[in-house]
Amino acid sequence: MIGKLKGIIDAIGESHCVIDVNGVGYEVQASSRTLRNLKLGEAATLAIDTHVREDAIRLFGFSSEVERSWFRTLMNVQGVGSKVALSALGTLSPQEMANAIALGDWASMERTPGVGKKLAQRIVLELKDKAPALSVAGLNMPSAGAAGGGVAAAMPEGNAAAEAISALTNLGYQPAQASQAVATASKELGGDAATPALIRRALKEMAAGVR
Repeated sequence: MIGKLKGIIDAIGESHCVIDVNGVGYEVQASSRTLRNLKLGEAATLAIDTHVREDAIRLFGFSSEVERSWFRTLMNVQGVGSKVALSALGTLSPQEMANAIALGDWASMERTPGVGKKLAQRIVLELKDKAPALSVAGLNMPSAGAAGGGVAAAMPEGNAAAEAISALTNLGYQPAQASQAVATASKELGGDAATPALIRRALKEMAAGVR
């Protein structure tokens, strides 16, 4: 199985790119978010999820390991195929998706092309317990190009939120509880809020919830 490709971006389409690896061009399906970070003629490294079928081999590319993990997790939800999973990742960043799930905000998921109300609600319900772990795991997952030798997309978004969730979990709070509190704090303080501010606001949110 192909797990990573490093080469030169040879073409960029509406939903795919072609990456030239030592003279061999690999067609890779990707989200609009990933494709926006690629530039023709420049080096890039993509984390790859390989799908093998009897009649075809499809490659799905991601700018970070955490994005690939979200793709695989979304694919486990009934009614979500590769097209919808990529569309979701193009609509919401991994941290935005984690926040939406933590807050039960299925309306944000419904913004994804191809996702109706029922499917959005199912995604939020089924992934409620998995989203916190994916957020924290993002802290330990480097961007696909972090090993050097190529320009990949930027580091995963939402590191402050992930750090806050990790800190609260280490304090003994349940991951789902911490994730919801941090999502609320992030919504109130804004996406640029620093980790300490998110932790303080999240702690107040949880303290208020037990009164």
